[in-house]
Amino acid sequence: MKLERGLIQVYTGNGKGKTTASLGLALRAVGRELKVCMIQFMKGGGPYGEQMAAERLAPFLTIIQTGRPGWVNKDNPAQADKDLAAEALALATEKVCGGEYDLVILDEINGSVSMGLVPVEGVLELMASKPPQVELVLTGRNAHEKVIEAADLVTEMCEIKHYYKAGVNARVGIEK
Repeated sequence: MKLERGLIQVYTGNGKGKTTASLGLALRAVGRELKVCMIQFMKGGGPYGEQMAAERLAPFLTIIQTGRPGWVNKDNPAQADKDLAAEALALATEKVCGGEYDLVILDEINGSVSMGLVPVEGVLELMASKPPQVELVLTGRNAHEKVIEAADLVTEMCEIKHYYKAGVNARVGIEK
């Protein structure tokens, strides 16, 4: 099965659930034997639950981490983080335009733009070069207004209450 028409979706906002929503979409696509590639910007380390699931769902689901373990300093990103993000953007272009995948998810790319790791112009070029049958999803906080403008669907996750504030750390199988 191939998509008749691929669109561009953006999941942004300060609430939990952007990556989770994109993984739900990936699961739905894999159920229809569509090929899915998720490229995780600024994420390294693990293994995380979604990586282990992707191994079980191969060859339909591929997840590629392109960051270092730990957090990127949002006020002063390291050159290594900038270099990895540039490589990830090139890889994203290859996966979106290469003809192998029906759905490509660029996880945390919006945050990468807002931190100055990836130029918004590069993301807009990628969006414009997307083949018509490929669905493209961009996740992460602080989506750039030009990315929002160019997208077909934009969903904002809004935090109302979060258990992290009550001291609950990331849990295996739920957040990682």
